[in-house]
Amino acid sequence: MASVKFLKVSGDWRSVADAARTTIRKDEGTGEPSSKWKKRILLAEHSPIRKLCFNWKWIDLPYWVSVHFVRHKYGIEHFVSTQRTDRTGEDRTAKTQDAPVMHECFANAQAVMFISRRRLCSQASPETRAAWQLVVDEIAKVEPEVASCCVPECVYRGFCPEFKSCGFVDTPRFREMVERYRNADIH
Repeated sequence: MASVKFLKVSGDWRSVADAARTTIRKDEGTGEPSSKWKKRILLAEHSPIRKLCFNWKWIDLPYWVSVHFVRHKYGIEHFVSTQRTDRTGEDRTAKTQDAPVMHECFANAQAVMFISRRRLCSQASPETRAAWQLVVDEIAKVEPEVASCCVPECVYRGFCPEFKSCGFVDTPRFREMVERYRNADIH
């Protein structure tokens, strides 16, 4: 299975907070915003959260899983290693759907949360969920408030919008996750 190399975070919470202050006609502030404020602005999905960006690279991601991620196009850029015969020296037509690729991404916080809704859902393939969870786990190490907002669609909405539910919404674990997600004091 693939591994992920977390490259960096760009932007910072002070610039997010200053952009938020600009939107309400206030001068720049000082100091780091509180964890509760961070979680609240992430839950509100106000535009300044897009100043916080993440860069990562999957190594040996199966091509067909990479295809799932390149479907996301708002707030994210993708850089996927080529399979062109003239560049690799290998016959592209001989490659299978699970041929490994390198897939690097650069995405803002809002895009990361949106992708989580789709790719952490039980309707996504287990391989895709596992690859995305690697990214969320790395984000949790540096921006725990962002990671705490990376939830499946059902947790985000409070119900399952899929035509055929997996049944997770009928479990105590689901109710716990919704409460933790919505609570700005819990990370």
